[in-house]
Amino acid sequence: FTGTLGDFMKFLQTDPRFRVESEEEYLQAVALAAKRMDGELPKLFINLPRAPYGVRAIPAGVAIRMSAGYYDAGAADGSRAGWMNINTSDITARPLYVVEALAFHEGAPGHHLQIMRVQENTELSAFRRNAGITVYTEGWGLYAEKLGRDVGFYQDPYSDFGRLTYEIWRAVRLVVDSGVHAFGWTREQAIAYMGDNTGFQIGPSTAETDRHITEAGQGLAYTFGLLKIVDLRARAEAKLGSRFDIREFHDVILRNGPLPLDVLEREVVAWMEQQ
Repeated sequence: FTGTLGDFMKFLQTDPRFRVESEEEYLQAVALAAKRMDGELPKLFINLPRAPYGVRAIPAGVAIRMSAGYYDAGAADGSRAGWMNINTSDITARPLYVVEALAFHEGAPGHHLQIMRVQENTELSAFRRNAGITVYTEGWGLYAEKLGRDVGFYQDPYSDFGRLTYEIWRAVRLVVDSGVHAFGWTREQAIAYMGDNTGFQIGPSTAETDRHITEAGQGLAYTFGLLKIVDLRARAEAKLGSRFDIREFHDVILRNGPLPLDVLEREVVAWMEQQ
């Protein structure tokens, strides 16, 4: 492709190879990405959750106001599966090149693996199993998107750009949240900035903006959490060299459930010192 970034974004929005015409096609694409990842998880993790998970559409009545997807946890006793809930509203605005990143964030190695591992860990108190610390939880979800590269996903350059688009999207949230709540941006300014810098069409850009107007600060958590986990991994790789084990590192990150980032750092540093 030749042209500006803006030209490339328009190309991605309009080329039919990146679009589907039905909800079922989109859900199948997400499910396929999730299933392909399942076989790679033992390369990345020592312990995997027992609970299964499925893929379903967000109900049409609320989807127009929702983000790309969210996760509903299963039951620790196995009586209820976890669910990736996928936004299929305005289906032609939902590009195929992001489905790997979306599946890995909401399913495994993202929220399903992260949350159900904790739910099934009876050594933790009920408080610890059900704690909510957004910067940890969503930082892991964004990190999980990147993990696909470690096990051979994102081979298609458009799919890898989709991963980068999702990372850019979370960084754009920092600007939109700050713009609206600290610098007096209008709703229209925020929608325009979101669309110009993510490639999102008007529907998703509007839903994103309205979310951050009403949830001040929530959008900051994703990138802050990602940066901390990436930094901790880089420090562990540098310190341990050939002794670094990605599966053990991930176990340290996940085994205690949601933690404030300073506590998470202390846990990782202590683990490094013990190696």
